[in-house]
Amino acid sequence: MIKLIGIDLDGTLLNDDKLISPRNQAAIKSAKAKGVKIVITTGRPLKAIEAILKTLDLYDDDFSVTFNGGLVQMNRTGETLVKQALSFAQVKELSSLADKLDLLLDLISDGTVYQLVGKKTSWYQRANPSLTFKSVQFENLDENLVYNKAISAFEEIFLNQQMVKIPTALNSRFEIFKSRDILLEFMPKGVNKANGLAQLGKHLGIKQSEVMTIGDEANDLSMIEWAGLGIAMGNAVPIVKAASDFQTLDNNQDGVALAIEQYVL
Repeated sequence: MIKLIGIDLDGTLLNDDKLISPRNQAAIKSAKAKGVKIVITTGRPLKAIEAILKTLDLYDDDFSVTFNGGLVQMNRTGETLVKQALSFAQVKELSSLADKLDLLLDLISDGTVYQLVGKKTSWYQRANPSLTFKSVQFENLDENLVYNKAISAFEEIFLNQQMVKIPTALNSRFEIFKSRDILLEFMPKGVNKANGLAQLGKHLGIKQSEVMTIGDEANDLSMIEWAGLGIAMGNAVPIVKAASDFQTLDNNQDGVALAIEQYVL
């Protein structure tokens, strides 16, 4: 029996207009009414998903996996159950890499985005306008801040071209993936959505076999592979589809609702 559902946002719960359909809302609320834990699993910080949590009534004893597993938090209070972040040495290494590859680098610390000054303009603000953005020179960064993740946000073709130039040795120290066509993300090694859900499940006394996950992008792959029931969206990238147990409809056709109705309700 499914006791917890981990749901990605962009390309999954949200349609292409960044909205949650009435059918998706109804399915989630019905599952919650049955006692199923609904957990938003996202690369965004908690601040950036507050409106979504309110829309879904996820402010009781509810949790979210944010920063792709870097934080597991209680929605109402922001209390942190799990915290994993980049060291400043890793931030420095990624800044050097970005310079070499002519990539932009944004550093996210809770709800604030520190945008390293460069020749190009980052696209991250258009992806998450609710966050606070500050332009800064690397030498002016505060070494004592907690940097949850680093992002390069730019035009898709250029990102893809530069991504293949990243030294393979970095894969032993970082989780490197695209969470959207314009977003290339860097996390500490071992930080992913599956790990966040596993630790939350342990806290709640929920087994891996009792977890269902729904996603579409490379940053969802870990939780699709890990869950007792991994569901790929109809619009999912090929590696996510290949790893899934089942496929549902796409994000514009209430794919999340269909999966919940079929396997939970």
